[in-house]
Amino acid sequence: MTRPLAAVLADTAARRPDEPAVIWGSASLTYRLLWELARACAAELRRHGIRPGDRVAMLLPNAPLFPIVYYGALALGATVVPMDTQLRSDEIEFILADSGARALVCAETTVGEGAKTAGDGVTLFTIGVEHPDAVRLDSREPAPPAPGYFPSSPDDIAAVLYTSGTTGRPKGAMLTHRNIVTNIEVTAVSPFDVHPDDVLLCGLPLSHAFGQTCLMSVAFHIGAAVVLMPRFTAVTALELMDLYGCTVFMGVPTMYHALLEAVANGAPAPRLRRTYSGGSALAVPVLNRVQEMFGCPVYEGYGLTETSPCVAYNQPGSVTRPGTVGTPITGVEVGIARADLEDRIELLPAGDTGEVVVRGHNVMTGYLGLPEETAAVLVDGWFRSGDLGVLETDGCLRLVDRKKDIIIRGGYNVYPREIEEVLMRHPAVEQTAVIGIPDDLLGEEIYAVVIARPEFTKTPGLAADIVAWSRDRLAGYKHPRHVEFAETLPTGPSGKVLKRLLASRFHEADGQTSDHGRGKRL
Repeated sequence: MTRPLAAVLADTAARRPDEPAVIWGSASLTYRLLWELARACAAELRRHGIRPGDRVAMLLPNAPLFPIVYYGALALGATVVPMDTQLRSDEIEFILADSGARALVCAETTVGEGAKTAGDGVTLFTIGVEHPDAVRLDSREPAPPAPGYFPSSPDDIAAVLYTSGTTGRPKGAMLTHRNIVTNIEVTAVSPFDVHPDDVLLCGLPLSHAFGQTCLMSVAFHIGAAVVLMPRFTAVTALELMDLYGCTVFMGVPTMYHALLEAVANGAPAPRLRRTYSGGSALAVPVLNRVQEMFGCPVYEGYGLTETSPCVAYNQPGSVTRPGTVGTPITGVEVGIARADLEDRIELLPAGDTGEVVVRGHNVMTGYLGLPEETAAVLVDGWFRSGDLGVLETDGCLRLVDRKKDIIIRGGYNVYPREIEEVLMRHPAVEQTAVIGIPDDLLGEEIYAVVIARPEFTKTPGLAADIVAWSRDRLAGYKHPRHVEFAETLPTGPSGKVLKRLLASRFHEADGQTSDHGRGKRL
């Protein structure tokens, strides 16, 4: 029987009480103290009327406060609703109302936005971010720690995690204790292969599943140490990895680009045991450069909020396949289904392109309060991911693109990721995102938004060279007709490039800007 999620921390605190769990600046929390503070938080929440089954929203940064409140609410038997600290009051208010949260826990740094939203029926708590010696949710003396954790059922909802909302209002994915705990226990063995002597740097936001489950909770399950940084910056990350002897780094592609740039500018590159990439595709040339920089393998994988999150990964002990996201984790099945069929799943043979579908212990129970949206993605026992991919004959999954990101140019389906992989081999291209812009003649035209390497001057000539270079390596209907230079690419809280935002910017600007920096339409 699956144990409650709170037991992930409780069991390790009993087994490794005096080992460091969280390192924060010059301070650290042992597993014994972290679990004691989590139980104190549970007692404080109960004193304020929060009961098992209630939802506790969290607007907390990467600091010891996050695991204390997260595991404290779970110890009480409540459901956690983590929120990204970059959300504004309207977004926070929507999640509070949609989730039916009874409490909102803020840090001193986030209470400004949080206080605007906590109305009737929602109790607002504010606690300091600095290393705590007691959990106080009001001015009274803290309540004695709860004696243990509530015996939540495997099918009880442990967390409601909100999707990024790129296609409208965010949706709350309901994840059970079985979903999350099984994902932790399976992935701790492979692909993450975490050992008690590992030290993991956490620059990922803990409010999102990658940082929250794959990094924090997997480390806590094993008894490894987590070095928290409030917000990721490449130079600080490299300094912390060196200072604390970090052995494992997990990040999204934008982080790896920043680390490469920092090392190129003179920052030291620490030696790690292994690194992991998720969130979006890591171009093969970048993956190779990261392996050279850190002197260790990079394991790329795939997951979604709705799948707790891990689905597939390149895994230690197996031959890694750059350009793929590896094989499904234990207990999870992946198929490729016809993308044009909405009401049923029709699986395709190996080698065919279609929609990635998933079933197993990791699939959510549904979207909170959205039965129609749930029915649209949970079909015939499978979860429809919205991603296009190919299952190779050896079982490796290769992602092609998001179903909604396909560019249809003159009747041809064009997959932006394929073009991005080619462009990343151009010596001037540091990062790129390929998007479709409406076109009267062809339906959509292909634009490549490029961040150039610093040694190259962003000129119309360089843009034309990139266009010509790609034309020699891609079919005529695939190569980009325009190259636009940018200083940065817009990303969401989880680090994914927001292509719809990028497309809308250039669509609005098209025809209003000069041709400086553009490749000619060919």
